[in-house]
Amino acid sequence: MNPNLKPAIAELIGTFTLVFIGAGAGALATTSGAGLVGVALAHGIALMVIVYTWGPISGAHANPAVTFAMLVRQRMTWVSVLWYWAAQLFGAALAGFALRGIIGNVNGLGATIGLLTSDAGKTILLEAILTFLLVITIYGTAVVGRSGNAVGLAIGFVLTMDILMGGALTGASMNPARTFGPAIATGDLSYWWMYIMGPFLGAFAAAFTYDTFFHSGGEAQPRP
Repeated sequence: MNPNLKPAIAELIGTFTLVFIGAGAGALATTSGAGLVGVALAHGIALMVIVYTWGPISGAHANPAVTFAMLVRQRMTWVSVLWYWAAQLFGAALAGFALRGIIGNVNGLGATIGLLTSDAGKTILLEAILTFLLVITIYGTAVVGRSGNAVGLAIGFVLTMDILMGGALTGASMNPARTFGPAIATGDLSYWWMYIMGPFLGAFAAAFTYDTFFHSGGEAQPRP
């Protein structure tokens, strides 16, 4: 069996989970009364579950920007990265179309848009900052083998806090796949490029910063 297949399937399921639960909570936030806090918790809890379930198999990226951060610091090969990206986008698309089939096109299927989405510069900047915080937390816990069983909590909580701050402004995607799922299902990909550029810039900055200033060289460096 191709060694890339098992982690790719894990990434597909993990990304499907994050988009289905996160976007679904976003789409139904008004109806359910959950509001932004509920949406943030839905994403954070989903990512925590994904980390504990799929972390040992694929690293539980569920996010092309996280995979990019592993690539730029040579923790993954291009071949593995392409498998991950294909799986993540396919899982996100499946989640988007599943939501459309179940709830209809309600509130853009939880699209990651907000008050700043019409301003490309501000959207890219905020998404880059939020993604930096997410990815540097992943580096400081999962990548270097710290935090033990608390790693899922740390990563889930940083996603939650980012959404609480940025959700109303840009949707606080931090994840091209999270944006892609609802966008492809609703047929509107016009804003997707901002949610690729911002998270990729933030992921690169986080990976470079951690490896340059905080990585001691003796820490564990797991590869998916």
